[in-house]
Amino acid sequence: MTDDPRENSVTGAEMPREGRRRWGGLSGKLLILTVLFVMLSEVLIFVPSIANFRNTWLTDKLTVAGVAAAILVETDMVSPAVQAELLRTTGALAIALDDGERRRLIAMSGSPGAVDRMVDMGKADPMSSVLDSFSTLLFGGDGQLRVVGPSQMGLGGRVDIVLPEALLRDAMLAFSVRILALSLVISAITATLVYLSLRWLLVRPMQKLTRSMARFQEAPEDPSRAIVPSGRNDEMGDAEHRLAAMQATLTETLQSRRRLADLGLAVSKINHDLRNILASAQLFSERLEHVADPTVQRLVPKIIATLDRAVGYTQSVLAYGSAREAPLARRLVRLDAVVRDVGDVLGLAPDGDISFDNRVSEGVEIDADPEQLFRVLMNLCRNAVQVLEQNGADVLVRRVVVEAECGADGALIRVRDTGPGIPPALRDKLFKPFQSAAKRGGTGLGLAIAAELVRAHGGSIRHVARDGPGAEFEIVLPARLPGERSGTLPQAHGAGVSGRDAAM
Repeated sequence: MTDDPRENSVTGAEMPREGRRRWGGLSGKLLILTVLFVMLSEVLIFVPSIANFRNTWLTDKLTVAGVAAAILVETDMVSPAVQAELLRTTGALAIALDDGERRRLIAMSGSPGAVDRMVDMGKADPMSSVLDSFSTLLFGGDGQLRVVGPSQMGLGGRVDIVLPEALLRDAMLAFSVRILALSLVISAITATLVYLSLRWLLVRPMQKLTRSMARFQEAPEDPSRAIVPSGRNDEMGDAEHRLAAMQATLTETLQSRRRLADLGLAVSKINHDLRNILASAQLFSERLEHVADPTVQRLVPKIIATLDRAVGYTQSVLAYGSAREAPLARRLVRLDAVVRDVGDVLGLAPDGDISFDNRVSEGVEIDADPEQLFRVLMNLCRNAVQVLEQNGADVLVRRVVVEAECGADGALIRVRDTGPGIPPALRDKLFKPFQSAAKRGGTGLGLAIAAELVRAHGGSIRHVARDGPGAEFEIVLPARLPGERSGTLPQAHGAGVSGRDAAM
């Protein structure tokens, strides 16, 4: 949590609480969309339904009138009471029967007036029925409607009735109200079922994921705050497993970075004092140059060079994190001499307890930074020596071999030993800081440093799997193209390992 109220206000605006967006959240949107979609479906159903209702209603009126006409067809005179009852039952103003030869008036209530619209049910089609239905529903109701259709009871001919259009419109409005009420009920039931189903299947698991991410965000280094997958066998279960794996990886990374940061601070403090001690050792070593003993004269330059190198490493560690990194000082280097220096610093000899076999051809030159190349080979050879020292039986062959193949395209350097080799479980994380310490007392930084220094040269380093005993590493250093500038050593912020860190 931050104490700045401005940051708190921004955080609160970006991460609203669930209760403040209940209708604007996924649940509310699902509910609203479900209702809208159901109502849209009902509207699409309503269009043919209202046309069908209109045709059915008019056909029923013609049926009643036709049945009455069939009964009264043999009677030349129809009493006024029967006419009134027939007109009341059908709602018509006039009923007539046309058998093709003559036209008979069955019943009539006064003068029906002018007819505004005529409908021939024998010629009705779906499109015209839909258009006429909406015309009546939206604009009708004031005029007279004449309806013509085939007669009933096998009499032949046609039944012709005149009725107020308002009757049809009122019936259609009542039908529309019933459809609307039914649609609302169906929408409510469907929306509720869909809402509850989707909330159980999607919304609640997503809310669980969101709460887990928010809880994890408060303390990402605490593994107990990671989500525990529910065991669902669907896409949401896959998301939970993915999130759990991501949180576990992030927790491990943050813990590693914290350890590296603490280590960097500790190394900086130690190097500050170590630099002063090494400076004093330099002064004492320089005084030994005046001693006439041949052995001293042979060893003192190497001691001074080693101390100079150590002082440079401590100075690099103290300068770590500056805004500008020093570029590589690439130049032509005698590779055999660099390898020989590595053997001398490690105290190795061809006939020692651990033999050192420098198979690099004499005078071979490569384009590299001599100091960084020395550190790469020193880390690889020192690791080999430490492993061989842990397996110190007299009957064992203990040897470190360095060989190289150089050409116009660059150099291929191999470093191998006769130790027990690297366990398969460690091979995938050899070049990760603090991950590959297979030997007792190791820090797991040597190979990580070597890998970064090689990458700074534009090269690569890899472990070569072998069938026999021992471990083998292969370094590829490409030749520098004409006009290419020296590269810059990469910063490893938070990793505590860079091209300027001390070799370990």
